[in-house]
Amino acid sequence: MGMPLPYSVEELIQISYQLLEKNDLTDAYIRPLVYAAMPNMSLKCASSSNLLMAVWEWGKYLGDQSLRLTISPYERPNPKAVPIEAKISGHYVNSIIASSEAKGRGYDEALLLDMNGYVAEGPGANFFFEKNGELFTAPAGSILRGITRNTIIDLAREAGITVHEKFFTPAALQGATGAFMTGTAAEVIGVSSVDEVVFETPFPDTIGAQLARRYQALVTGALAPALSST
Repeated sequence: MGMPLPYSVEELIQISYQLLEKNDLTDAYIRPLVYAAMPNMSLKCASSSNLLMAVWEWGKYLGDQSLRLTISPYERPNPKAVPIEAKISGHYVNSIIASSEAKGRGYDEALLLDMNGYVAEGPGANFFFEKNGELFTAPAGSILRGITRNTIIDLAREAGITVHEKFFTPAALQGATGAFMTGTAAEVIGVSSVDEVVFETPFPDTIGAQLARRYQALVTGALAPALSST
């Protein structure tokens, strides 16, 4: 966005720890927000910024039950129109519209395509599906490559599971045995169906569930983190 940020990554990490200690929390959600320091009504980036960081106890955003998804009529924004890999508050207007529309039709969440008709991601979580013992997920382009997504890919590859980062259409979901979504707030949550495609293997018996258990152990300190492969 071009907005200046007068904090290093290490400083932000230390602020996070201080915030947790001040609130006596060991298992919590951390939300940093960088915003314009002065009122800015012009169409240009602010010349200075402020940092707000909040922390609170929060259960899994999408719950614990496997989700029924539907392909959204709304697409992810064109990556040539906005910096889609940036975690920007304005991008979530697209997410809110897609999620609200899906829930209005009786589904648990939406699954958005990109401008070329390939599966991209959910409104606030990345999407994986399992077929023939391998995992598939959308590559960089029209998605936000989430930290949880990258961690799950690392854990899978460390365990010898093949992960394909490639473009695929909804038709590729036919014959898939399982699916799941990942996100900081969602963690790892199973997907039972996408419209008329129902995944035959119960989520607890899928690769996704195995990775969810390894992820939970990792973030709670029970499992040493693997070296990043991304």
